[in-house]
Amino acid sequence: MTYCLSIRVNKGLIFASDSRTNAGVDYVTTYSKMHRFVWPGERVCILLTAGNLATSQAVINQISKDLERKDCERNLRKVPHLYDAAHYIGSLSQAEQKQHSGAMERTKINAEASFILGGQIPGRPPEIYLIYPQGNYISASPETPFLQIGENKYGKPILDRIISANTTLEDAARCALVSIDSTIRSNISVGPPLELAIYETDSLAEPRHITLGLNSPLYKSLQKRWNEGLRRSFQRLPRFDWEEPN
Repeated sequence: MTYCLSIRVNKGLIFASDSRTNAGVDYVTTYSKMHRFVWPGERVCILLTAGNLATSQAVINQISKDLERKDCERNLRKVPHLYDAAHYIGSLSQAEQKQHSGAMERTKINAEASFILGGQIPGRPPEIYLIYPQGNYISASPETPFLQIGENKYGKPILDRIISANTTLEDAARCALVSIDSTIRSNISVGPPLELAIYETDSLAEPRHITLGLNSPLYKSLQKRWNEGLRRSFQRLPRFDWEEPN
């Protein structure tokens, strides 16, 4: 399992992901879930992956092959709209799952993978799309300006409370990190290193990108201050009628 999310605010887009793909008692594996396809001044596409690692890697490999082929009529660099790119990625995922469906059914292995695609094409606003294992997709809405894949339930409450269209990029980025940290504390299948990408609207440039481990000063400070703030807020909750005032 894994946890990835993307946030769309007025000033741009945030992408965040963990790197854990397997977590057993004595066996932990990590792979990057964030893939950046950037042509400065032309377009920016960021892809987050969750689910079956073989399926998601096959999709990434096919995307790269299609970009290298001069005769390829459809790839991330040629599609006119970002939703066309979402449809293209969904088709690749479906084709990969279908190719191995017989073997997967016999071994009872789930071959499904989910994706979040975000970015910007000139003349169009930044967008984010959640691509389901079935190949269809949805976009973020003004009411819910974020998308999640993987182990999403633990990190959703902070997003619901904090994120709006007017949230600054930096606050949205901090919120994304807290969302992932809350998930790490509750589920061993999500873990570091964490990746964070910050894209500014209309920049059409490589997003700011950082990688954080458990011992990264920024991550340790964020954890400490968030935990302390929660404790202070909890201690200030209203008292019951029968309790003596502090």
